[in-house]
Amino acid sequence: MGPRCAWCGTDPIYVDYHDTEWGVPDKDARALWEKLILDGFQAGLSWITILKKREAFQAAFDGFEPERIARYTEADVTRLLADPGIVRHRGKIEATIGNARAYLAIQEQEGFDTFLWRYMDGAPLQNEWASMAEVPAETELSHRISKDLKKAGFKFCGPTIVYAFMQAVGMVNDHTTDCFRHQEVKALGR
Repeated sequence: MGPRCAWCGTDPIYVDYHDTEWGVPDKDARALWEKLILDGFQAGLSWITILKKREAFQAAFDGFEPERIARYTEADVTRLLADPGIVRHRGKIEATIGNARAYLAIQEQEGFDTFLWRYMDGAPLQNEWASMAEVPAETELSHRISKDLKKAGFKFCGPTIVYAFMQAVGMVNDHTTDCFRHQEVKALGR
């Protein structure tokens, strides 16, 4: 094991996330949806905050089962706003309910995984960044995906959120070239 991407620092939660999850190509529709929702909750906050609350989010949102969340009512919104284990933001909570409905529509039409991965022609984009300073916060592609998600009814999915999501789920390999995970994740994308 060699050096890691600089962003993960030494926090054990971040290091584990970096070493096992970040950048690994994920083609499970429900897992992709959950990660997009969590990236939306992260807007304006640090990712470590969301990672530390991930289990609480999963419990509060019924395991991120979109079929259940799509039926949430104002009583559920009130319950979630009172839950100290999650980010209590009415707009993000209400967006999650609407996003569950949008997810179900896409899932029925073509599959959420197919919807997202078609932008990649089935394979992750393999970037070759020497340092985190080179890594963009958003790209032309993240703008396009964001626009299409919004057209499908999603909220809290701007181009920066979408790019962070693309990195997390391995649509792009943004491990820096000096990071030991760069080549490992690259091999997973083949």
